[in-house]
Amino acid sequence: MGLDMTRAFNFSAGPAAIPTEVLERAQKELLNWNGYGCSVMELGHRTPDFQTILDKTEDDLRKLLNIPKNYKVLFMHGSASHQFAMVPMNFLAPGETANYLEMDHWSKMCIKEASRFGDMHIQQGIRTNSDGLLELVPENEWSLDEKGKYLHFTSNETIVGVQFQDDPQSFSGKLVSDMCSDILSRPIDIEKYALIYAGAQKNIGPSGMTVVIVREDLFESFQTERVPSLFQYPHVSSKGSMPNTPPSFGIYFAGLVFEWLLEQGGIEEMYQRNLKKAHMLYDYVDQSNFYHSPVAKGSRSFMNVAIQMKDRKHEERFLHEARENHLIALKGHKTFGGLRASIYNAMSIEGVETLIRFMDQFEQRLK
Repeated sequence: MGLDMTRAFNFSAGPAAIPTEVLERAQKELLNWNGYGCSVMELGHRTPDFQTILDKTEDDLRKLLNIPKNYKVLFMHGSASHQFAMVPMNFLAPGETANYLEMDHWSKMCIKEASRFGDMHIQQGIRTNSDGLLELVPENEWSLDEKGKYLHFTSNETIVGVQFQDDPQSFSGKLVSDMCSDILSRPIDIEKYALIYAGAQKNIGPSGMTVVIVREDLFESFQTERVPSLFQYPHVSSKGSMPNTPPSFGIYFAGLVFEWLLEQGGIEEMYQRNLKKAHMLYDYVDQSNFYHSPVAKGSRSFMNVAIQMKDRKHEERFLHEARENHLIALKGHKTFGGLRASIYNAMSIEGVETLIRFMDQFEQRLK
């Protein structure tokens, strides 16, 4: 029996869909990159050829996000979860405090890790409103510790589908953000931030690498004397993201994705596409008596669309039939349930249109 080469519409929250054109190029170059006679995975990281890959990958990311020269771009091993500890390890001296917004699963995990290294001032960032819907707590209701060294927030909570619509404005100190699931999906004013980090597996490429964007002047105040060298942002920066063997294939693959994004028209173009996809899906859900969104308007994520059914007994059948129709990874997270459609940059408008048609047909079959 031959392999079924049909590409599904992949709504996974992560590892997530990667543009088909990028996968095809990586496949073409897998055994023989640039006529070198070997794969990038086999290419020495100290060679001029790999340095060229690294430099172009960084340059393209800087173009996409308009990253100022006084910010360093680091390509680091591991996941964003490693940064949960690295941020306070670098920013906080013993006894110092930081502000953290507590949202859902990922921000709670982050707070737990950060609490090992300092005192955390916790501000609730999400709540259930009078209609039983999740919503962001308005910024004018926050109570922050102005002496806190920074404010950390998760810009988009993938599990429940809640996303900040604007950057926090009221905190006068340093902003730090986990942007794993919405980086490169929208314009960002980098200069508002002290540090941004993002795992690769949503909008950048395969899992196993994290991008860190950090303001260089902060290095002088970082508390690195007690921090292992590989966990020190200044040390990693001084070595050009190569204090040891870097995640070379992840860097190469990210570079392919960045090239693809530039070819599509850049971040503003992707932002408009992403808004269109999200509005299409939310508009359909809102007019339905069969499906509904558990998140209030104004707090909804345009990357991870949480959907619930009026009668949840139909969920397993929905997921089974969706998979048969090449619509995969629509099951909600185990801690939240329901359905979830993650519509990152690689998800096409056609994919969302196909999902909406299937949802409508599924509802009609049950009537």
